[in-house]
Amino acid sequence: MEAQTTTKTLWTVDPTHSEVQFKVRHLVISTVTGTFNRFNGQLKSTTEDFDGAEVSFEIEVNSVDTNVKDRDAHLRSADFFDVAQFPKMTFDGVLDKNGAGYALEGDLTLKDKTQKVALIAELGGIMEDPYGQTKAGFEINGKLNRKDFGLTWHQVTEAGGVVVGDEVKLHFNIQVVKSQD
Repeated sequence: MEAQTTTKTLWTVDPTHSEVQFKVRHLVISTVTGTFNRFNGQLKSTTEDFDGAEVSFEIEVNSVDTNVKDRDAHLRSADFFDVAQFPKMTFDGVLDKNGAGYALEGDLTLKDKTQKVALIAELGGIMEDPYGQTKAGFEINGKLNRKDFGLTWHQVTEAGGVVVGDEVKLHFNIQVVKSQD
């Protein structure tokens, strides 16, 4: 009896139609939004609805952008991301259908610290573009504690307020392109 082989379809992140954002509280009274401008990833799926798909994603941490040059330089420093020593952030996980949405769970590695993270994903749909490429879009949300990844810099104001919050909200809009057979 021959073993059945399962064919995996490869989907690659289209960075020109994707975005990776984070939000963190500043002084507990407002939120600062940042993006990472350079990233890549892929999804390997054995089903048409992506249930059980293997996900891998990599972010060039040096591409952090909060629209403030000095703040971005501080984020790149050893106080935060330490991009000279840890230039990449990676995620490896599995996308599992969960009712009408998906649970995306896996290992996030940042600054040489790996933690399990659980995110929520929503499939926006699958469509063929004008060039004959099949694309799928996902909106992914979640949160993490920055201190779990060694991002422990903090400062307290004279009034006792915290300059940077510990909770980081994640928001990704990701479009993937199906590999041509």
